[in-house]
Amino acid sequence: MRKLKGRWSKPQGGAAERRNYNIKEVAEVARTSVATVSRALRHANLVAPETRQRVLDAVERLGYTPSAQPAMLRNARTNVIVALVPDIANPFFSEVIRGIEAVALQNGYSVLLGDTQRDSVREAQYWRLVASRQADGIISLIPRAKQPIPGARIPFVNACEYVQDPEVTSILVDNVGAAHAATTYLISLGHRKIAFITGPLGTEICTDRRAGYERALHDAQIRRDPNLVTGGDFSVVSGIAGVDRLLSSGVQFTAIFCSNDEMAFGAILALKKAGRVVPRDVSVVGFDDIQFAQFYDPALTTISQPKLELGSEAMRLLLAALSDPKTPPRKHVLPTRLVVRDSTGPALRE
Repeated sequence: MRKLKGRWSKPQGGAAERRNYNIKEVAEVARTSVATVSRALRHANLVAPETRQRVLDAVERLGYTPSAQPAMLRNARTNVIVALVPDIANPFFSEVIRGIEAVALQNGYSVLLGDTQRDSVREAQYWRLVASRQADGIISLIPRAKQPIPGARIPFVNACEYVQDPEVTSILVDNVGAAHAATTYLISLGHRKIAFITGPLGTEICTDRRAGYERALHDAQIRRDPNLVTGGDFSVVSGIAGVDRLLSSGVQFTAIFCSNDEMAFGAILALKKAGRVVPRDVSVVGFDDIQFAQFYDPALTTISQPKLELGSEAMRLLLAALSDPKTPPRKHVLPTRLVVRDSTGPALRE
C-alpha cells in the first residue's frame, strides 16, 4: 500500500486508522480513476468485477464514509445473479436455467452459472462472489438450508429441492404426491412387484419420492419388499447398475419406478441387455420428463415437472427479495403431471 501524501496512518490490527479520506485518495489506493470509483459505487454493472473489488477493498481499508456514500455502497447493484447447479450435465437443470435466464434478462439481469459438481468447496466460491458484492443474489438448485458464508446476508432462493428451514424461500413440486401418482398408475396396470431405484441418499426429494412410492403400496395393501429398493445417483450408469443388482439378487419384479429419467434410461438399457422387453416384460416409469424422454425407445412414461416455471418463478422470488430485503420467506409448490407413453403396459398374468 502506498503512502498517501503523509496522511497514511499505521494500520492497527490489519486496517487503516479511520480518517475522512476523499474519493481521490480512494482512487489512488485502488489504482484507478476518480470516475471509475464513482461508477463502481453507483453503477457496479459498468465496471469490471476485479476493478470494483479493488475499489471496495480501498473503501473498506480507508474507512471512506462521507455524506451518502455508505448508502450508495449498500445499494449498488451488479445486475448479476448466480445460479448454482450440482451437475450441469443433467439436462433437467438446463431447462430450469432457461426459465431463470428468461426472467432475468427481462429485468436487466445476467446469470452466472455455477456448476459445483457436488463439491462444497466450489459451491462456497460462488457464495463468496455474492458476499463480496460481485453478484447480487443466488438461486441454488442444491438442497442447502444454510448459507456457507458465516455472517453474510445473501439474498437467495432454493429451487427444485425441498428445504425444511422456514427461513429459506423455496420453489418446488410435491415429490411425495408425484411419486404416489406414478406408483399408483403402475398398480392400476396390475403390477404388484414394483421395484424402485432411489436417488442420492440423504436428499429431501429422494426421501419424499420413496415415501410416495411406499405410501402408494400401502394404500393398495401391497406389502413392501426392501429387496425391491436399490440406490442410484441420478445418472444413466446408476440406473444400469440398479437393474443389474435387482436381476442378480433373483428378486421378481414386473415394473420399475426410477427417481429420475436418466436412471430410467439406464434401467431400460440394462433390461434390454438382459433380454427383457419393455414394457411387455417390465414396465418403467421415470421422473422429470426431460426433453429426450419422448424420443427414447420406448418413449418414457414419466412424471413431468414444470421445469421452465421452476426457473422463472425462482427468479421472480429472488427479484422480490432484492427489491425488498424484508420480503418474508415463502414455500411455493408447483403442480406435476403423469405423462403416459410407451414404456408402461399391463402386468403379465402369473
